Amino acid sequence: MTRNPRFLVTINNWARPKVHVDYHVEFDGHYYSVPYQLVGKQMDLRATASTVELLLGGRRITSHVRSFQRGGHTTQSEHMPKAHQAQAEWTPPRLIEWAKKTGPATAALVEEILRRRVHAQHGFRACLGVLHLNRKYEPQRIEAACARALRLRACTYKSVAAILKNNLDREPVTEEPRPEALPAHGNVRGPGYYH
Repeated sequence: MTRNPRFLVTINNWARPKVHVDYHVEFDGHYYSVPYQLVGKQMDLRATASTVELLLGGRRITSHVRSFQRGGHTTQSEHMPKAHQAQAEWTPPRLIEWAKKTGPATAALVEEILRRRVHAQHGFRACLGVLHLNRKYEPQRIEAACARALRLRACTYKSVAAILKNNLDREPVTEEPRPEALPAHGNVRGPGYYH
């Protein structure tokens, strides 16, 4: 169900999100930027039907037009550090190298997550989630789950976590059967019909 902000009652919603390494906070499934110097800080967030305000110590730091796009990012360019690096240690090459320690499928999945984003930094949270799965699962299982996610084109942290949770990494991926060619029929037009 898509929410239409025109029909929402103007009510203040409050939250206390923490600024993640990608200098965004999450509210209602959407990510809003703050100045990158605030990474790690706990913020006060006030949301109405049309606005998201972020405060620190009672002082307004920034505001955004509220978005109801789940998984999307609202980023103000002045919040980004030079070269989009909130911390020098978190760069796409470093994340990929870290993923290679688990295996080539994990590295390929991390690369794919980063490639799918307009700004690679918006994929840092998902990549770190995949890499931190080693706190709960052994590397062989993470590698198998990443390989399965790549084959299924489900290149997200949530997909990998679900594969592991449901022990699907231990099952073979069945290939989808190819559709058989259509039988010859008078109503089936070939490619020459359209040229």
